[in-house]
Amino acid sequence: MSTLKKIIIDGIEVEVDAAMTLIQAAEVAGVEIPRFCYHERLTIAGNCRMCLVEVVGGPPKPAASCAMQVRDLRPGPNGEPPVVKTNSPMVKRAREGVMEFLLINHPLDCPICDQGGECDLQDQAMAYGVDFSRYREPKRASEDLNLGPLVATTMTRCISCTRCVRFTTEVAGITQMGQTGRGEDSEITSYLNQTLDSNLQGNIIDLCPVGALTSKPYAFTARPWELSKTESIDVMDALGSNIRVDTKGREVMRILPRNHDGVNEEWISDKTRFVWDGLRRQRLDTPYIREGGRLRKATWPEALAAVAAAVKGRKVAGIVGDLAPVEASFSLVRLVEGLGGKVECRTDGAKLPEGNRSAYVGTATIADIDSARRILLIGTNPRTEAPVLNARLRKAWAQGADIALVGPKVDLTFDYHHFGTGRDALTALLSQDLTNTAGTPGLVIVGMGALTEADGEAVLSQAMKIAELGDSKLLVLHTAAARVGAMDVGAVTPGGLAAAVDGADVVWNLGADEVDIAPGPLVIYQGSHGDRGAHRADIILPAACYTEENGLFVNTEGRPQLAVRAGFPPGEAKENWAILRAASAELGATLPWDDLAGLRRALVAAHPHLGRIDRVPVNDWTPVPLRAPAHADFRLAVRDFWLTNPIARASPLMAELSANAAARAASPLAAE
Repeated sequence: MSTLKKIIIDGIEVEVDAAMTLIQAAEVAGVEIPRFCYHERLTIAGNCRMCLVEVVGGPPKPAASCAMQVRDLRPGPNGEPPVVKTNSPMVKRAREGVMEFLLINHPLDCPICDQGGECDLQDQAMAYGVDFSRYREPKRASEDLNLGPLVATTMTRCISCTRCVRFTTEVAGITQMGQTGRGEDSEITSYLNQTLDSNLQGNIIDLCPVGALTSKPYAFTARPWELSKTESIDVMDALGSNIRVDTKGREVMRILPRNHDGVNEEWISDKTRFVWDGLRRQRLDTPYIREGGRLRKATWPEALAAVAAAVKGRKVAGIVGDLAPVEASFSLVRLVEGLGGKVECRTDGAKLPEGNRSAYVGTATIADIDSARRILLIGTNPRTEAPVLNARLRKAWAQGADIALVGPKVDLTFDYHHFGTGRDALTALLSQDLTNTAGTPGLVIVGMGALTEADGEAVLSQAMKIAELGDSKLLVLHTAAARVGAMDVGAVTPGGLAAAVDGADVVWNLGADEVDIAPGPLVIYQGSHGDRGAHRADIILPAACYTEENGLFVNTEGRPQLAVRAGFPPGEAKENWAILRAASAELGATLPWDDLAGLRRALVAAHPHLGRIDRVPVNDWTPVPLRAPAHADFRLAVRDFWLTNPIARASPLMAELSANAAARAASPLAAE
C-alpha cells in the first residue's frame, strides 16, 4: 500500500509516493535531473553517477537520485519535509567531475557519428560539463562487436551505462549481452561473439545515450535535422504500435517508436523499425491492363474504363487485404454491395463471428496484461505474432503472473505451464473447476492459429467459456492490421471467403496478397507492391501504402488510431479511397463523398465508435454457443516473422533476416 510523503526539491514542495526515487520525484516537481544509465522501464543500475543531487542535512557528499527513495530521507529538525537540491555548487562540481571522467576516453568523432544531433552525451556535456579537458594521455580504444545486420557498434564510444544489457535481459528476454572485466578493462560484450537472437533488438539503438549502438541500415544516410518527422501507426502486426516516420524528400529514411503506455509503451519490433527499405522496392507506380496474357502499362482513364467494362452487369466480389485502412474497406463495402456483391476480409479463413465484437475483438485491453495474475494463451506464439505484446507478457510474468499455453511449445523468453499442443488439452482444461480462480484478475488470449481451422468457432466458444467461468477477460490476438477495422465496417460474408467469391465474375482485390484466387474470375488488384495479388491480376490499380496516405486502423484490442501520411506515393499511384471513389463514378454508382473528410463523416455516422480515436470501446459480452472442436493439434499462424506481408517481402533486409533465422534454427549441435 502506497504512502505519500512531502519533499522539497529546489524550493518546490511536492507530495509523492514514498516508494518513488528522487529522480522520479523531481520529474513530478518539474525539475530536470540529467541521467545516462537510468531508464524508467529498466531496473536501476546506478552506475553513471550523472544524476547526483545534494540531500540537505544528509551526508556531506552528493547522492545518486536514481537509487535513493523518498522514504529514505529524514525530515528536518522540526519535522519539516526533507530538502533536496539539484543545482547547488556541490552538485555542479560533482556533475562537472563525472562528465570530465566520461569524456576522458570518449573519442572525438562527433562529425562522423550517426548519433550526432540526437546524442545525450553531447547535450549533457554542453549543459553540465566544462569547456576544457585536463586529460593529455592517449585515449583507450575497444573492439567493436558484431551483433548482426541491424545494430552497428562503435564500442570505443561506450560509457558502460548498461542500458542495452538490461533491455536485452529484462525486456527482450535474451542473455547474449553482458559486461565483463573491471575498472578500465570493463566492456560491454556479447558472450561467445553471438549475434542477437531477438526481434526487439533494435530498441537498444534508441536506448543508447551515446553513439556506441546505431542503426546499421540507416548509417550515414541522413542527419536528424534534415528529416521531416510524422507521427503515425504501424501495420506490420495488429498491435497498432505508435511510430514516428522520418522522411527525407520523398523517401522514408527510418522509423522510430513513439511512447503509448496503452499499446506499445516505447518499444517496436525490428520488422516495424527496419521494413522501410521495402517501401521503395517492387512498387506499383502505374496502372496495368492484361492483354493477350501480358500486362501492359496504361493510363488512369484507360484503367478505370477497363474496370467499368469488366464490372457492369456482372457479379462482383470484394476481398480486403491485411494492410488496408478502414476508409478503403468501408468504400469497397459500399461500392461492391451497391453492385449486389459481397465483401470478405477474413482471407486466412479465421472463424470470427460477424457482428459480435466481444468474439472477434474481446473484452480486454493490452494494458490489462500488466495487472493480470493468470494468463492463458491459446494457439498463439506472441513472440512472432506481436513481439511487443510478448515483451509485455514477459513483464507480467516477471511481476508474478502465472502464464499457461495450449498449443505448440515455443520459446516465449519466459517460463510458462504447457497444458498441451491441441484441442484435447483445451477441452480438458474446460472440464476443470475454474471458478476457484475468479478472485484474481485473469486474461485469455486466443491467437489466429486457433481460429483458422474448420472448427475455429468451436475453439473460440471454448475459449470464451473458460474466460467466463474463470471471471477473466478475453483478447483475440490478430495478425492482420486491417482485420478488426474491416470487420467493424461489415466486410464479412457468412461462409467466409469461399462464399464471397463463389460464382463471382469479377473479384476486386484490395491488397490481399496472402490468398490464392482460383482461375476463372477477372481480378482487379488494388495495391502498392508487385506481390502475389498483382501476379494474378487482370487490371492493376496502383495504390499508396501506409506511410503515403492518411488512414484509420483499428488494432487487436479494438482501439481506432490514425496513420498519417509521411510522404507521397510513387509515380501514378493514388490513395486507396480516391481510387474507389473514381471507379464508382465510372460505374455509375458514385460513392456519396468527394474528399476524405466527407468519407470519414459517413464512416463515423455508420459506425460511431470509429470516431473515438485512441479509445477502446467497451464490448458487450455475447458468448458463442459452446461446441466441441475436433481432435487435432493447433498450428501457428505466422511461419516466418520477417516475411508476412508484401512490404516485408520487398525488403532485402527482411530477406536477409529471414535467411539468418532459418540458418540459426537449422544449425546442428555438436555431439558430446
